[in-house]
Amino acid sequence: MASSHSSSPVPQGSSSDVFFKKEVDPSKHIQPVPSLPDVCPKEPTVTDQHRWTVYHSKVNLPAALNDPRLAKRESDFFTKTWGLDFVDTEVIPSFYLPQISKEHFTVYQQEISQREKIHERCKNICPPKDTFERTLLHTHDKSRTDLEQVPKIFMKPDFALDDSLTFNSVLPWSHFNTAGGKGNRDAASSKLLQEKLSHYLDIVEVNIAHQISLRSEAFFHAMTSQHELQDYLKKTSQAVKMLRDKIAQIDKVMCEGSLHILRLALTRNNCVKVYNKLKLMATVHQTQPTVQVLLSTSEFVGALDLIATTQEVLQQELQGIHSFRHLGSQLCELEKLIDKMMIAEFSTYSHSDLNRPLEDDCQVLEEERLVSLVFGLLKQRKLNFLEIYGEKMIITAKNIIKQVIVLADQMRMLNFPQWFELLKDIFSKFTIFLQRVKATLNIIHSVVLSVLDKNQRTRELEEISQQKNAAKDNSLDTEVAYLIHEGMFISDAFSEGEITPVAVDTNSQRNASPNSEPCSSDSVSEPECTTDSSSSKEQTASSAIPGGVDILVSEDMRLTDSELGKLANNIQELLYSASDICHDRAVKFLMSRAKDGFLEKLNSMEFITLSRLMETFILDTEQICGRKSMSLLGALQSQANKFVNRFHEERKTKLSLLLDNERWKQADVPAEFQDLVDSISDGKIALPEKKSGATEERKPAEVLIVEGQQYAVVGTVLLLIRIILEYCQCVDNIPSVTTDMLTRLSDLLKYFNSRSCQLVLGAGALQVVGLKTITTKNLALSSRCLQLIVHYIPVIRAHFEARLPPKQYSMLRHFDHITKDYHDHIAEISAKLVAIMDSLFDKLLSKYEVKAPVPSACFRNICKQMTKMHEAIFDLLPEEQTQMLFLRINASYKLHLKKQLSHLNVINDGGPQNGLVTADVAFYTGNLQALKGLKDLDLNMAEIWEQKR
Repeated sequence: MASSHSSSPVPQGSSSDVFFKKEVDPSKHIQPVPSLPDVCPKEPTVTDQHRWTVYHSKVNLPAALNDPRLAKRESDFFTKTWGLDFVDTEVIPSFYLPQISKEHFTVYQQEISQREKIHERCKNICPPKDTFERTLLHTHDKSRTDLEQVPKIFMKPDFALDDSLTFNSVLPWSHFNTAGGKGNRDAASSKLLQEKLSHYLDIVEVNIAHQISLRSEAFFHAMTSQHELQDYLKKTSQAVKMLRDKIAQIDKVMCEGSLHILRLALTRNNCVKVYNKLKLMATVHQTQPTVQVLLSTSEFVGALDLIATTQEVLQQELQGIHSFRHLGSQLCELEKLIDKMMIAEFSTYSHSDLNRPLEDDCQVLEEERLVSLVFGLLKQRKLNFLEIYGEKMIITAKNIIKQVIVLADQMRMLNFPQWFELLKDIFSKFTIFLQRVKATLNIIHSVVLSVLDKNQRTRELEEISQQKNAAKDNSLDTEVAYLIHEGMFISDAFSEGEITPVAVDTNSQRNASPNSEPCSSDSVSEPECTTDSSSSKEQTASSAIPGGVDILVSEDMRLTDSELGKLANNIQELLYSASDICHDRAVKFLMSRAKDGFLEKLNSMEFITLSRLMETFILDTEQICGRKSMSLLGALQSQANKFVNRFHEERKTKLSLLLDNERWKQADVPAEFQDLVDSISDGKIALPEKKSGATEERKPAEVLIVEGQQYAVVGTVLLLIRIILEYCQCVDNIPSVTTDMLTRLSDLLKYFNSRSCQLVLGAGALQVVGLKTITTKNLALSSRCLQLIVHYIPVIRAHFEARLPPKQYSMLRHFDHITKDYHDHIAEISAKLVAIMDSLFDKLLSKYEVKAPVPSACFRNICKQMTKMHEAIFDLLPEEQTQMLFLRINASYKLHLKKQLSHLNVINDGGPQNGLVTADVAFYTGNLQALKGLKDLDLNMAEIWEQKR
């Protein structure tokens, strides 16, 4: 049983030396060894409040059970063994004690195993004495005999009372059964069990004490070794003291002076740094007043550069200065304020620049102010200033319209000349507005490109500098002496004067503020005045804006090349947007006037004048902005389409009315129509100017002369020729409607062809106009009119081909289809003329009889009809066409005559009938050849005869 915490197992007093150290010879005693300094703090002593008595010593179980302080004896085993305060509770493991496992003893076992082997080897080499062995054997046998009294269950390694079997074996419950009046006997059994267990405890304690006594010599040996170690430490401390004395003497004689000089040099350098630091602090202290002065003169870039430099100095060289602990946050707030001021200033500038009088000749207002603002905004990455400028542009464009138009209702009361002048004024103002916007954006664009160019040059210089530094580092072989004294490198004292001039050569001097003072030459040398801050970023490069303003591009722009490129593109897009805004406002002005159909009611010249004005404005804006805006062009195209529709419908309606009233008689040709035809004789189509007076003196002609050929035409065709020229002239005046005009003109020509066919060939004129019959003259006149139109179709095609884009040449196929339709119509008219004579021949020759007189009445009628036919068409059709037509008529005549002769069985036999027929044929041939233009016509009448059988 362990003793109490207040008991002392070691005897006190001087007698303890007997057990712990050997006797020391007084003659060999030199000097008491001074105790080594206690490196561990001593724990405070705790005094027990009760004085120790013999009752505090509890060395075995009987002593605990026989404690005289207990008031009564309890029969229960646990209270007798562990006291009255025993409570069967679960013991919670301590949080401060680690969980010990077998792995914690692995290292110890590995270390002790080798020693155990050596120990066993020593035991074999030096066996113990016989007496010791006999004594040890006797003692061992006695101990074994005593321990054999203790039951084996207590010696098991897995002995645990919480096991029910183990607990029942140690404490049989039959001894505690008090039922049946056996209380005294059970109490005696319980007491006997308690005594037995106490006896087992005594045997174990005696054996433990015996084992400890056998190892006492080892304890004494350990204490002796400790005293020897103290002697060794004493000698070592004396040697160390002597060595320190010698080192102190060497330091005083050889090193102290030199080190003092080095310390003075370091102190001087430190003083210089402190002086420069104080000067820098004084300069930084003046930052806020200087910024205020710069802002009062709108020097935003200078103020931002000063703030950036001061922030850099605070972070690198003045970091940790208590007096400047709030300056950084103040400068940040001041920088945010400058951002707001620049945005407001740029908004004000944009408003002033865009809304100044348009009569002002100055393209850019206060160019230096604009450059400064743009640089400041770029420096602060405030790239949304273009949006502000765009909003101002929209407002200004609206104001331009409002200034020109006071009241919209009054505008609708203006006639075309007045409204046209108003639109012309708006276009003029928009043109000036776009020129100003372009000039301003060119300045901004130049600033952005200057920054981008500077970034690229800076990057190239950095790459060159890195290459040079790499080559220099490879060539240098530096040796650093690590002689440390009070935490500083001694080599720093020697190299301090060499490093600083290099910094001066590679870095520019800082000008933190306009009020910074130069370094004092009498106290500090010029190289020592420089600081190691990164003020080299403030190096600038000069550039020039197209307007003539020299600018300085700072190196601390925080924009990347991609951002600057995107910003440059946005500037160009903003210029395009300005053009689109002007066009959109112009479209709204145009549509507000077109609501009541005003533009659709314009005549051709008025619309052409309007179209040319709008096209001129579109071209002007395209030249200014570099891109064609489509809104106004689309509005013009829309109005042009409406104009084309109305233009075409008017002329188609007019042509329809003319055709419905046309009697298909030859009309006289006024001089102005002859001049109209003559104006396009060289292939160029253009309406001639009207000549007042001269036209009235000239008489109308019977035919229209076109390139030497005569065309007998009706009045409708003359007006159709003029209408066609109007279509062509409209294409020249309004090129955007070329395709629409081509389609409409094709439709008009097809309509004339189909309608004239219905009226003449289809005999529609009998009901429409009231003609009695469609004569051969009507047919010939219709054919000649169609031929005149066919003559001009190639000219019209060439005119449109010259004005169509190549990708739309496929539309020219309409003219090929029209030409084919007209030729088919002309052929149908010729066939109709032949058919008329064919029916006449069939009617007359079917009654022909071969008998006297000669010529017969039949042939006289035939010649009479042929003469009428010739008289009807000869003055209308060309001689070649007349000959071809009569050749076809003659072929029809021969066919019918041959048929009739075959029916009459008249053959070429030289008989009387043959003579009569020959005489009639000769009369027909002579009469036909006597007609004008048919003299040389080869009639070849021999084919009428059948061969003699």
